[in-house]
Amino acid sequence: MEDPIQLKDEGNTYFQANDYENAIQSYTNALKLSKDKKLLGILYRNRAACYLKKENYAQAASDASRAIDIDASDIKALYRRCQALEKVGKLDQAFKDVQRCATIEPKNQTFLETLRRLGSEIQEKLKVQFSTDSRVKQMFEILLGEETDKEKREKAANNLIVLAREDAGAERIFQNNGINLLMELIKTKNPEMILAAIRTFSGMCTGHKARATAILHLIGIEKICSIMAIDHEEIALATCNLFQTICDSLSGEDKKEHGNEEALVLDTTKDLKAILLALLEMLSSQKVSSHGRDQALNLLSKNVPRTDVRSPDNSKTLFTIDHGLKKILKVAGQLVDLPDHLPMTENTQLIASILLNKLYDDLRCDPERDNFRVTCEEYVTGKFDPNNMEKNLHAIQTVSGLLQGPFDVGNKIAGLTGVMEMMVALCGSDREIDQLVAVEALIHASTKMSKATFIITNGVSLLKDIYKKTKNEKIKIRALVGLCKLGSAGGDDYALRQFAEGSTEKLAKQCRKWLCNPNIDVRTRKWAVEGLAYLTMDADVKDDFVEDEPALQAMFELTKSTDKTILYAVASTLVNCTNSYDKKEIMPELVQLAKFSKQHVPEQHPKDKKDFIEKRVKRLLKAGVISALTCMVKADSAILTDPTKELLARVFLALSEDPKDRGIIVAQGGGKALIPLALEGTELGKTRASHALAKIAATSNPEIAFPGERIYEVIRPLVSLLSTDKDGLQNFDSLLALTNLSGMTEKLRLKILKEKALPEIENYMFEDHEQIRQAATECMCNLVLCKDVQENYMADGNDKLKLLVLLCAEDDVKLQIAAAGALAMLTAAQKKVCTKLTTVTTQWLEILQRLCLHDRPEIQHRGFVIVYNMITADKDLAKTLIESEMLEILSVIGKQPDNPKRQPMIDAARSCLVATMDYGLIKPFS
Repeated sequence: MEDPIQLKDEGNTYFQANDYENAIQSYTNALKLSKDKKLLGILYRNRAACYLKKENYAQAASDASRAIDIDASDIKALYRRCQALEKVGKLDQAFKDVQRCATIEPKNQTFLETLRRLGSEIQEKLKVQFSTDSRVKQMFEILLGEETDKEKREKAANNLIVLAREDAGAERIFQNNGINLLMELIKTKNPEMILAAIRTFSGMCTGHKARATAILHLIGIEKICSIMAIDHEEIALATCNLFQTICDSLSGEDKKEHGNEEALVLDTTKDLKAILLALLEMLSSQKVSSHGRDQALNLLSKNVPRTDVRSPDNSKTLFTIDHGLKKILKVAGQLVDLPDHLPMTENTQLIASILLNKLYDDLRCDPERDNFRVTCEEYVTGKFDPNNMEKNLHAIQTVSGLLQGPFDVGNKIAGLTGVMEMMVALCGSDREIDQLVAVEALIHASTKMSKATFIITNGVSLLKDIYKKTKNEKIKIRALVGLCKLGSAGGDDYALRQFAEGSTEKLAKQCRKWLCNPNIDVRTRKWAVEGLAYLTMDADVKDDFVEDEPALQAMFELTKSTDKTILYAVASTLVNCTNSYDKKEIMPELVQLAKFSKQHVPEQHPKDKKDFIEKRVKRLLKAGVISALTCMVKADSAILTDPTKELLARVFLALSEDPKDRGIIVAQGGGKALIPLALEGTELGKTRASHALAKIAATSNPEIAFPGERIYEVIRPLVSLLSTDKDGLQNFDSLLALTNLSGMTEKLRLKILKEKALPEIENYMFEDHEQIRQAATECMCNLVLCKDVQENYMADGNDKLKLLVLLCAEDDVKLQIAAAGALAMLTAAQKKVCTKLTTVTTQWLEILQRLCLHDRPEIQHRGFVIVYNMITADKDLAKTLIESEMLEILSVIGKQPDNPKRQPMIDAARSCLVATMDYGLIKPFS
C-alpha cells in the first residue's frame, strides 16, 4: 500500500515541474489513503493550487474551502480561495478571504495590495450597479409616462435595448422587475413600444439559458405567439428573432461566457417541444397575420431540420411531420383569390414549399419517406369532391406546392389516378381561378423533364390549346411559360432547338412585352420572368434581352417588390445571360467518335462565344444589375434558398471577371453582398462567391470594398480557396487578395494567421506553377511583418528560411523581388535570422552577391539592405562578408555619384561601408 506522505512529495515534484495533471492525481490518491487531519488540509490546499494553475476555479475554491474547514487559519488556503473566487466574479467573498489573510499577516504586501485592488473593484462594481439600476428605472418612467415627448421615448427605448445586450445591464433589468414593466409596454399597443420591449427581451435572452427559460415561462409561449401574430411586419420579425434567441439559448447554440456561474437549468427539451407545437398551431390559425405566419414558417425551417446531416438525430423532423405536416400542406394549398383563405403574403406558399422540401430531405430512410408521401397523398385525395369545386382547387394547389418542394412526392401524387383528369377538367372550366390553378400546376409539374413523365404525354397539347384559345392575359402568360419550360429541354445545345427557327425569339419578345407592361399585376408579370428563365438558354434570346434596357429595368424592379418568389427565376435568367452555368468540356476525339457512330454531338451557339458574353456582361452592369443582386441577397432567409444563393454567386463571379468592372461592383455594394453568399449555401456556391470576393479584394482598396468590420469577414472565404481541392486560378486569386489584405494592418495579418492560412501559403511557395509560387511569396513578404511568422523562420528543424534564400536565386524577377523583400524584413526584425541564413545553404554568399549585382535597382537595393542587416547584427558576420568579394561590390556602388533613380541602392551600399568602418574592419580611403 502506498504512503500518503510519499504521494504528497511526489505531487509536489510534479507541481514544480509544471505537470499539474499528474500532481492532481498524486494528491487525490494521497487523500484517499490519509486519515491525518493536518495532512488532509495540506493535500486539499496543494490540489487547490493545481486547479488554479489549470484555471479550474470552481474546483480550486472547493478544495481551498475543505482545507479551511480543517484549519480556519490556513493562510495559503485562504489566499488561494480568494484568487479562485475573484476569477469567478465573487468579489465580495474574495475580499473577506484576503481580509482574513491581512489580519493574520498585516505586513504582507501581496495581501495588502490585493485588499486595496479588490476594494476598489467592489466599489466600482457597486457604482456601476447603482447607476445601472437608476438608469433602468429612469428609462421605464420615461417609456410608461403619459406626458413624455416622442423623441425622449425613442431615445429611452434605444438605450434600454443597448443596455439589455450587455450581460450586466440585462441582469439589472431582470432583477428590477423588468419583465413586468416590459409587458406593460406591450399592453400600450403602441408599435414602437412593443418593438422596444421585444428587442429588449431578445437582448436579455441572448446566450443566457437561465434568463431565457425564466423569461419564456414568465411571459408564456402563447403570449409570444400572439405578439408575433399581430399584423405588423416589423413586430412579427422582432418576435421571430426573440423566439430564435430563446431557442438558441435553450439548445446551447448561442453560448456566451459569463463571469458568474450560471444558474443550473434542468432539461430544456419540453420547452423547445412546446415552442415547436405552438408554431405549428399558428400555421393553420385564422387569427394569425400574414407576416406572423411567414415568420412561424421561417422559424420551423431554421430550427427543425438537422444543420449537420452527419448527425443521426432527426427526431424534431419526425415530430413535426407527425404533428404538423397537414397544417403545412394546408398553407401550401391556400388560394388567395377565394374568400375565407388564411392571411398570407406573396411569399407564404413558397416558404411552406421550402419547409416541406427541407423536412423531406431530412428523412433518413425509405419507411420515413413513405410515411411522408402517404400522409401527403391522403391529404390531397381526401380533398377531392365532385360536388365541391373549391375543395378540388385546394387539392390541386397543394400538389403545386409539393411540386415546388419535394418534387418526387409532388410528381408521384400528380401521377395518381384522377389528379391529371382533375387538371384537365379545371383547364376546360369557364372560371378564371380554375384555369389559373390548373395551368400553374402543369407548369410546376414540367420543371424536371426527366421525372415528369405524365406531363410529356398529356401537358403539351393541353397548354398549346389553352394558349391559342384563351383571351385572358393572366392565363395566356402562364400557358406560355409552361410551353417555354417544355421547349427548353435541350438547354443551350444549339443542335437541339425545340421550336421552329425564330419561334423562341417571338415567345421571348412576348414575355418581354408582358414584363414591361405596368398595367399587369406583379404576380402575373413574375410569370413572364419565369418564361425568360427558360427561353434565355437560347443565345439569340439572351442577346436580344440584354439589349432591351426597359425589359432589364422592369425585371430588376420586380426583385425589389415584396413578392420574393421571383428570385430564383431572375437569378436563373442572369446565369443564362452571363453563361455562368457549368459547361462540360467536349474532347475533340470524342466528338469524332460520336460523329462516326452517328450519335448526337452538342453544338455551341455562335453567340455563346467569349466576345458576345463579355458584351452582355457590360450591358448588364450598365443597366444596374449589381443593385438588383444586392437587393436579392438581403431577401428573407427562407426564400433565399441555397440553390438561389449559388446562382447569385455564379452571376457575381461572371461580372467580376474583367478587372475594369470591379470598381462598379464595389461602388454599388457588390463587395458587401458577396460576403453572406461566401459564408452560407452550397459548397459550389460558397466557392464561386469566395472567388468573386478574391478577384475584388485583389484589385480594389479593401477598406472601400468591405468597409468597417466586414473586412475581417472576407478572410475566411479567401483562405477556403487555398485548399488543394480548389483549382489553380482560385488559389492564385486568393493569394493575390490575401497579399493585398496582409499589407494593410497587423490586425488583418493576425486574422489571416488565426484562420490557419500560413501552412497553405507556405505550401504554394513550393508550387511548380510560376505565378502561384510568385503570389504565395509576395503574400509571405507581407506576413513576415508579423512576429509569429518571424518566430517560424527562426525555429530550428524546418527549411522555410532555406526556401526563401533559394527563391532569391530564381530567374523570375517578381519572385526575386518578393523573396528578397521578405528576407530584408526578416533580417531587419530578427538578428538570429542573420546568423541562421549563413547555415541553411552553402550558396548563401553567392546568392547575396548576385542580388547586389542585379541589373534591376529594386532587387539590388533589397540585396544591400540584407547585407546591412547582417553587418549590423554581428561583427563576425560583417568580417565574413568583408573578406569576400562583397567589399568590392559595396565599394564600386558606394563610390557612384548621386543619382535620383538609383539613390536608395547607393545609400544602402554606403551605409554598409560606414557600419564596417565603425567595427574597424576597413579604413576610410583618404
